[in-house]
Amino acid sequence: MTEQSLLDFGKQILQSQPFSALLGTELTDFEPGKAVLTLAVRDELKQQHGFVHGGVVSYLADNALTYAGGSVLGDSVTSEYKINYLRPAIGETLEARATVIASGKTQAVCQCEVFAFRDGQAHLVALAQGTINAANATRKP
Repeated sequence: MTEQSLLDFGKQILQSQPFSALLGTELTDFEPGKAVLTLAVRDELKQQHGFVHGGVVSYLADNALTYAGGSVLGDSVTSEYKINYLRPAIGETLEARATVIASGKTQAVCQCEVFAFRDGQAHLVALAQGTINAANATRKP
């Protein structure tokens, strides 16, 4: 699969996720071992102090981690992840950049940096790390 066809495929998957569509998330880069998701900040995504709600930042990191893992595993789900919030997410756009750190046949460990862009400057607002599993390797009830 070419990089362009992988990106197009990833965009189709994102459009099929109702929550991602509701938020307006965009996949801007998707290649083996890497994924970048962006989200335009709007008032509905903020909390009472005026910065983006932590749940939105966490969602973006989680989805980027899973995209990065899925780029090497195929259809994937998050097994676990941890996030550290570094500073308030204040800006016009959020961008989550995820990479695969290590992977095997059914599992990948990925890392993600989430940036808030304000006045053209990128500000690191969160770091996340997660374990992504191939969907066919997960137990079904």
